[in-house]
Amino acid sequence: MAKWKFGIVGSGMIADFHARAINEIPDTEIIGFCDGGSGKAKILAEKYGTKAFTGYENLLNEPGINIVTIATPSGLHMEPGVLAAQKGIHVLCEKPIEITPSRVDKMIAAHKESGTFLGGIFNYRFTPVIREIKQALSEGRLGHITYAGIYVPWWRDEKYYAGSWKGTKKLDGGGALMNQSIHMIDLLQHIMGPVTSLAAFTDHLHHDIEAEDTGVAIVKFKNGALGHIYGTTASFPGQFRKMEITGSEGTIHLVEDSITVWDFKTSKPEDAEILKKYGETQEGGGVADPAAMTHHNHRKNIASFLDAIEHNQPFDIDGTESRKAVEIICAIYESQEKQKVINL
Repeated sequence: MAKWKFGIVGSGMIADFHARAINEIPDTEIIGFCDGGSGKAKILAEKYGTKAFTGYENLLNEPGINIVTIATPSGLHMEPGVLAAQKGIHVLCEKPIEITPSRVDKMIAAHKESGTFLGGIFNYRFTPVIREIKQALSEGRLGHITYAGIYVPWWRDEKYYAGSWKGTKKLDGGGALMNQSIHMIDLLQHIMGPVTSLAAFTDHLHHDIEAEDTGVAIVKFKNGALGHIYGTTASFPGQFRKMEITGSEGTIHLVEDSITVWDFKTSKPEDAEILKKYGETQEGGGVADPAAMTHHNHRKNIASFLDAIEHNQPFDIDGTESRKAVEIICAIYESQEKQKVINL
């Protein structure tokens, strides 16, 4: 009998990603999927040999479920997340964990009260190269860090947004930043530490959507470095995502999951091996088609969450950690609205 019995709240592409990842983790079982009446849950249930439910309430009432993943439109994460806590069920939620800090706070409070675990999915963190970059910074190899920036120059065609919740403020919480660029924004603050202030512009420059298809922000980090954030879905045909970090003694450039610059004033013997291992740029998943992304890092993310629960240890991407990228993005939106620097 499987130890971890999953319910999957949602029935779209990401719910399928979750199911594929869960199926590759030992001692797990998918009890069912739910939808809001679309019938899509039945399709996934048949694919994975499990049950379909209409409404998350019915799924969460199913006996035996002890963990759920949430893969609904972003602005619909809080309600099932809170109800699951009240029923003693652990929750792992797709990014963004919710679309405003206040809604995230309600989820955090509910799980704190119930003693259940709440975690977020930021699967880019499970790319091995990120550990190498974090290690280099922790060792001070870049010296006094002066700049860090991320670029997400992606493309989405009109079909992506047509008749969809994507790009709406109510359900997507924003556009290119809250949906597509949030992974890189999370990595930026994960590697660099807190953002203390920012100034930004956002606009829908190509797509006929409510939220932004392009956003740019200048940021200042707690460690004193300056940086920037750029994200778009209006850069045809879609280019690789990038991160640059530089300082008084070194520079690192990341393109997708590959290192293109790894240059330090003081070299180490392992540098050549790191460049050899991570130096070849791979094809970028998601630059124009979200379905092109792999579920492998989702599997690592979910397995890490289960490990934290089993050992009763804090999960690295808990509710509080997942909240940080949402706070930065909402501050960008506030800066655009008020046209002033926002202190976090």
